[in-house]
Amino acid sequence: MIPIQAIEAARERIAGTIVRTPLLRLQGTSGPEILLKLENLQPINSFKLRGAANAVALLDPARRAVGVWTISAGNAGQGVAYAARQAGVPCTVVAIETAPDTKIGRMRALGATVVKASFDACWEALERRTFPGIDGTFVHPFDDDHFIAGNATAGLEIVEDLPNVATVITAIGGGGLVTGIASAIRARKPNVRIVVAEPETAAPYARSLQLGHAAAFEEWQATFVDGAGGKSIFPRMWERMRGLVDESIIVTLDETRQAMRVLAERSRVIAEGAGALPVAAALSGKAGDGPIVAVISGGNIDLGTFCSAVAPD
Repeated sequence: MIPIQAIEAARERIAGTIVRTPLLRLQGTSGPEILLKLENLQPINSFKLRGAANAVALLDPARRAVGVWTISAGNAGQGVAYAARQAGVPCTVVAIETAPDTKIGRMRALGATVVKASFDACWEALERRTFPGIDGTFVHPFDDDHFIAGNATAGLEIVEDLPNVATVITAIGGGGLVTGIASAIRARKPNVRIVVAEPETAAPYARSLQLGHAAAFEEWQATFVDGAGGKSIFPRMWERMRGLVDESIIVTLDETRQAMRVLAERSRVIAEGAGALPVAAALSGKAGDGPIVAVISGGNIDLGTFCSAVAPD
């Protein structure tokens, strides 16, 4: 767990950068009461700004001055680029080559130099924390205490705005979001269930839970759910999440599309695939009774992809 003191300090540190996002009830659905933590309303339309702002702010000034770089499918890259621009330092993002054009364009608009690489090359670089030809100070997009502490500030907001919350569901990519939110919530409300939602095409955490150790997901496929699900769970992140995360719920791509459609129709919320996963899990009934908070982690999706996903069959 990230200590609550570090989370509270992060909240003060990033207060001028991030938005305290609202918690709104999802209307017009049957089943459990579902509330939406709308992190898609952050300035970069993703929760990643919380972690990036805290991590960049806490870098030693000399290390920050030489510039920063990160590895991203799009949202972490935007967060680090935004924080670097505020600090007046250069930023480079090694972007997974399947990242949507919307995310690539927004990283560049924030001043980042974007270098594309394969998923496997990026995943290996996340483990090594180096990439050929890239200089500067590396900001890990999930396996970093300061980044996780920034993410955790959303958890403080959830328990303050909904003291009787029963379950919180987040998507999982590297694990930095759920580790942060769970750290904050366990410190304030230790009996709240913490659940991750994974797409059927990329569910390494469920596989790891099944096997009892950090495991690979051999059947991984690239889909429109580009901001969640990897080919494996980092062993260090597995150790971080043990004891914090209660369950993984696997949802189908059709359930994810339906959740995106429900969010658009009922709440006028545009969620990317990863952002809709928690709603899909909640609507499936597998997360139990409410109140359930579904963390809408981001809304950075190409409009063409979004329209295709939510269009009726």
